[in-house]
Amino acid sequence: MILFDARGHARSAAPEDDDEYTPEAFVDDLKRVVARANGARVVVMGMSMGAAIALRYALRYPESLVGLVLASYPPAGDASSPPWALTLADALDATGAEVAGERYVWGGGRFDEAGAKLIRQGFLEHRPRALSATLRRVLAVEPAVSARANFFRSLEVPTLLIAGERDVPSREATRELEALLPHATRVVIPGAGHVANLEKPESFNEALRGFLSGIEGAT
Repeated sequence: MILFDARGHARSAAPEDDDEYTPEAFVDDLKRVVARANGARVVVMGMSMGAAIALRYALRYPESLVGLVLASYPPAGDASSPPWALTLADALDATGAEVAGERYVWGGGRFDEAGAKLIRQGFLEHRPRALSATLRRVLAVEPAVSARANFFRSLEVPTLLIAGERDVPSREATRELEALLPHATRVVIPGAGHVANLEKPESFNEALRGFLSGIEGAT
């Protein structure tokens, strides 16, 4: 298993130039990570923005994959008014990560105390400027699922879609993806929100194990 932080996130480098935060740049980073498998076909998994990048990678390099896991897939950048990614980016620029995060990410009773603590810890590991650039240049330009319907219909990679029951935008996005991807399985985790892996880890891991067992049995 190979785990990595995306550029600008946690322990990875954060380029100074905002132009280096693009979907294509994140896909190229993922390609370099997959290359560490030395030619072996792999299962790629991403969560939230990572899921959107993983799907872009799969469309470009499907021959490198035996499976794809897309968890908490994000909504289109213009799915809300004003766009949520730009709202959070503006708050980061104006007030900093702690205040913006409390208002828009982990605060407001969205999670229990343990979940909020973990989310806050992860969020504050990111450089605010890099996160703001990512929000503006990656998540804010994420297209609607329907805009790439023909590409999704041609993707023959077995795919697991995971969404939390309370995460309505992801639940809807994964429902659309399930209808388009030829080999998709969708799991909605009861009682979970956007960070289903932290809120309901047992259910999340159960879905993941079941999918991976099927991949192993087919290869």
